[in-house]
This record gives sequence, C-alpha cells and structure tokens, in this order.
Amino acid sequence: MSVVSLLGVKVLNNPAPFDAKYQFEITFECLEPLQKDLEWKLTYVGSATSSEHDQELDSLLVGPIPVGVNKFIFEADSPDLKRIPTSEILGVTVILLSCSYDDREFVRVGYYVNNEYDTEEMNDDPPPKPVIERVRRHVLAEKPRVTRFAIKWDTEDSAPAEFPPDQPEADVVEDDGTAYGAEEEELEAAEAEAAQGAEGAQEDAEDEEMAGAEDTAGPSAPKAEDEESDAGSEDLEAESSGSEEEDIEEEEGEGDADEDMEMGEDGEAAAHTEAGKEKQMHGQHQNEVMVH
Repeated sequence: MSVVSLLGVKVLNNPAPFDAKYQFEITFECLEPLQKDLEWKLTYVGSATSSEHDQELDSLLVGPIPVGVNKFIFEADSPDLKRIPTSEILGVTVILLSCSYDDREFVRVGYYVNNEYDTEEMNDDPPPKPVIERVRRHVLAEKPRVTRFAIKWDTEDSAPAEFPPDQPEADVVEDDGTAYGAEEEELEAAEAEAAQGAEGAQEDAEDEEMAGAEDTAGPSAPKAEDEESDAGSEDLEAESSGSEEEDIEEEEGEGDADEDMEMGEDGEAAAHTEAGKEKQMHGQHQNEVMVH
C-alpha cells in the first residue's frame, strides 16, 4: 500500500505562450509521517524518435510532509529551444510530471501538449523558421495518463514483495503440465486413428469404383455385339448362297426349256438372267446394310 496517494493535478495557465512557465496545483494525501522529502519533477519530451532531446524543466523538494491532505503549486520553466530539433518544435509532444521518495519513483502523470501558431493562416502556411513569439501551447489536461509504482517507504513492511507468497495447497494439485501433455498425446493418437480410418475407407471406395467400372465398361458388351454381327453375316451369307443355288437351278430349267431357241435369244435370256442375279445380289446387299 502506498503511503502517499496523488489525489489531483490541475494545470493553471492553460493554454499559454510557448515560452511561459508551467504551473500545476498538486493535491496529495500522506497516511504516515515520512522521514524524507518528496521530490517532484517535470520533464519535457523534445522528440518522439529519441530520448536524447528530453530535458528536465524543473524539480522541487517538498517536506517535511504532515499526515493528511496537502496542496501546493509547482512551477517549471519552459523548455530550452536549443535542445529541441527545429522540426519537433511545432506539433504534439508530451510532458511528464513525476514524484519520487528516496530516489524511488512511485507516481507519474503524462500529458499531451499541442504546440501551434495563434492564427490559422500561419498554421496552414507555416514559415520556414518557427516564430516562437506566435507559438502557443495547449496541455490536454482532461486526458492524463497516470502510472503508479509500488516502492519501499520507511519500513520493511511497506516494501513490495520480491517473490510471490507461499501456496502449500498448490503442491497438492496435479501438475497441469503433465495432464496437458497426456491430453495432447491422447488427442494426437485419436487423430492418427481417424486419419488411418479415413485412408482405409477411401481405398475401399476406390476399389469399389474400379470394380463397378469393370462391370459396366467390360469387354463383354462389344463381344456380344461382334457375335450378333457375325451371326447376322452368316445368315446373310447362307441366304445369299441359297438364292444363288436357286438361280442356278432356274437357269438350268430355263436352259432345258429353251433348247430350241436361237443363239440370239439364248444370249438375251442369259443377259436377263444375269441382270436378275445382279438385282437379287444388290437387294441382298441392301438388306445386309439395313440389318446392320
């Protein structure tokens, strides 16, 4: 528990010219008598990229501190322009108000500060070299950033614990690391089994797909078609041979009946007979095409 508690900080001259002094009204409470003084400091952050340009504007020792609520005014000089980069004079920066006891900082209050010209024309078109007489600062006092630190005061009892307190009941509880490792191993084993099962199912599905493909797209269907086409060809050939025999028999019969005909008539009859054969053969070829 802190012996000194900061109750409030009020920025008095705000806004103000850039080269005006900073003034703060500080209120704090002291719970116990202190053997030493409190040291208050105000630091100006000269650059956002390097701490080399930070400068301590002022420091103040306050003491002896009576027990109870205390209030005082803290004044600090404006920053030294020679220690600030020219490009960092205008714009937003930070000031830090801190308090220490026996060289141990226990509270820090940070404020944003906006430095700009007093006219819009100069802000829109700033001169190459800053005109400090026309620059005004505005401390954003409504949004401070307060940070507190636990320190040792006058007694050892007030010192913060360097190590966490003993917890005997924590030794009885099972180690979380062991249980966590066991759970991880079980989870990995279950994932491995699931992966193997998925691979096996995928292989079975692939085998079934291959078997189905052999049944549906096997060579049996083309073979049956070939057999049907061969059978059709044999039937057509048989019909063709039978018709040829009939034609030969008809020719023989016609030859016997027309023995007395003249050679011219025999030649003409033979031509008609041959023409009839060709028609019958042509018709048979057409039937064969139609069958297919």
